[in-house]
Amino acid sequence: MGKRKINWTVWLSYLVITGFIVYILITYGLNDPKKAAMVSGKLENPSFHYQTWKILFFFHISTGAIALILGPLQFLKVSRKNIKVHRTIGKIYVSSIFLSVPAGICLAFYATGGIGGTIGFLILDIVWMVTTFIGLKRIRERNIQSHQEWMLRSYAVTLVFVTFRLLMPMLVFLFHLGFAIGFPLAVIASMIINLSFTERYLKRNRTAGKKSTRYTCSAE
Repeated sequence: MGKRKINWTVWLSYLVITGFIVYILITYGLNDPKKAAMVSGKLENPSFHYQTWKILFFFHISTGAIALILGPLQFLKVSRKNIKVHRTIGKIYVSSIFLSVPAGICLAFYATGGIGGTIGFLILDIVWMVTTFIGLKRIRERNIQSHQEWMLRSYAVTLVFVTFRLLMPMLVFLFHLGFAIGFPLAVIASMIINLSFTERYLKRNRTAGKKSTRYTCSAE
């Protein structure tokens, strides 16, 4: 039963990720990026360097997409049992984030929503880097449980790519908050939502683990 649950979670993750990637490809690949709502607004600013933004943006979303795609594979038992495959995927995942974050920090200064959007994305990039770095550090220390927990947090931040795209239109257009408020609020709220679900999941696992240990000890 446990294995089936994990597989369904992974398949659901990939369904959402596929939808997100298709949306990005259509909006910024097949169509002219200048016609996208967030980009057209930036073009009204004479100091906006479109070509620089475009290079940074496509690099950022490409490396971010790699992390999005590879993340769920690491939580499968098949991946964990094959150490070489797990390490290889892990190295690519971590490298893609370490490459994506600097581009994301640069893009933050072009963020829609002004200074609020800039601060929101800077916080996001810092948390993304920190959670991934700690996860990498823990496995080098041979602390497997802590490594798994921190990499799960890292992937929760990676998924902000998706959560933000779902939440932002609701706050900006449905609740009429505008970009100045809705944009940074969507960034922070997405991060809080993803990490909150992750912490609840980790707490439940720890509780289940303690109960299992008590049962084993009592049986002995």
